[in-house]
Amino acid sequence: MTVSHNTLKLLAALVWYIGPIILFTKGADLANQAFDMEPKGWGRQFSWIAGLTVGLIKTRYIFLKSCRKNMARIDALESPKLWEFYRLRFFFSLGMMMLLGATLSRVSTGNHAFLVAVATLDISIGTALLLSSKVFWEQSVFSFSRKTS
Repeated sequence: MTVSHNTLKLLAALVWYIGPIILFTKGADLANQAFDMEPKGWGRQFSWIAGLTVGLIKTRYIFLKSCRKNMARIDALESPKLWEFYRLRFFFSLGMMMLLGATLSRVSTGNHAFLVAVATLDISIGTALLLSSKVFWEQSVFSFSRKTS
């Protein structure tokens, strides 16, 4: 099933944007659990400040490169197939990260410092995904009026 390059980029963008939604929701929930444990504590604020800061760094040094590399890979496909919007190893890695994230969330229950750490991790990855999504806009992935190849 051959599709356009832009269709693959739209699918890649959809998967990319689902990440921040899930991670910000999960990170906020964990940060709130930490706050509930220690209402006068530092956990919730630290999670957001550190998560956003680390996310900015991850965006610059990791996620922008990864996203651009995938867009170039899609452009280089001679006969793009519907399932080629990411490589197989991406989906394997994504599954492993989801499993690890769920495990960390479960293990952190009842431990303030661990809740803060996992919330910070989730927020940082969500931030990096959201900010690096600018690559999709730079490539006019969401411009439906242009001719797609």
